[in-house]
Amino acid sequence: MGVIEVNNLTKYYGKARGIIDVSFQVGEGEIFGFIGPNGAGKSTTIRLLLSLIHPTSGSATIFGKDCFLHGPELRRDIGYLPSEVFYYERMKVIDLLKYSASFYERDCTQRMNELAELMELEMNRRIEDLSYGNRKKVGIVQGLLHQPKLLFLDEPTAGLDPLMQAKFFQLIREENQRGVTVFFSSHILGEVQRMCNRVGIIKEGRLIEIADIRTLQQNNYKKVRVTADGLDAAFLDLPGVTNLEQQNGAIRFFYKGDINAILHKIGAVTVSDVTIEEPTLEEIFMHYYE
Repeated sequence: MGVIEVNNLTKYYGKARGIIDVSFQVGEGEIFGFIGPNGAGKSTTIRLLLSLIHPTSGSATIFGKDCFLHGPELRRDIGYLPSEVFYYERMKVIDLLKYSASFYERDCTQRMNELAELMELEMNRRIEDLSYGNRKKVGIVQGLLHQPKLLFLDEPTAGLDPLMQAKFFQLIREENQRGVTVFFSSHILGEVQRMCNRVGIIKEGRLIEIADIRTLQQNNYKKVRVTADGLDAAFLDLPGVTNLEQQNGAIRFFYKGDINAILHKIGAVTVSDVTIEEPTLEEIFMHYYE
């Protein structure tokens, strides 16, 4: 049984679409990527799993328990970093974090202080005086101070500078190494490729693909670039060839199919250079959205 199990989960806001018939599993200790553009349904899915909103239909469980019947109990072992954080403006950071820690039946002081030091968070400043990036640091500490077993990250790096992003990614890897399952939602594809074992792609509220990142790359199209004497685009107008371009004496294209067919074809001319590469996750993602 997975840590998260979702079956035909659907949410409408009146007549407006949230998500439709979404089903997937997330295994224990996995870092699962959930990608799609803004408005695709990523945040709606997370809010349903946290039972912050209720579904139109379908079901979901976390740790084998119904999300909507056992929400308060489940949230004791869940950390959540929303895409936007909102706090009591007049509170100091330290008071806010102590207040957050009071909801858990454990002493969070040591972990809270460790995280604050790591994220270079000034604990005695008021929330209203913090930049957007520093508020995001507060959210990171708040989401992890109780040492959760499951972590939901919704666009987690927005507002963080590159150095702090690197620290954040290292922190998440360390949490994962000690057994924390991570649900990583983002539209920044490089982050997902860097962090995740598997990825789900959501489009207009529907989950259209779930696969290992390596499998997505290997079973998708290849990027091919060929430089050869007398070679023109018409020569490579073959089944499986798309996005064919000719520029500066080279021909570039995407190819899906038996790569030996392409090698056989270009072997008939005098080739001076050829490269065959795996696509990036971003290129795969755009392929699904075109």
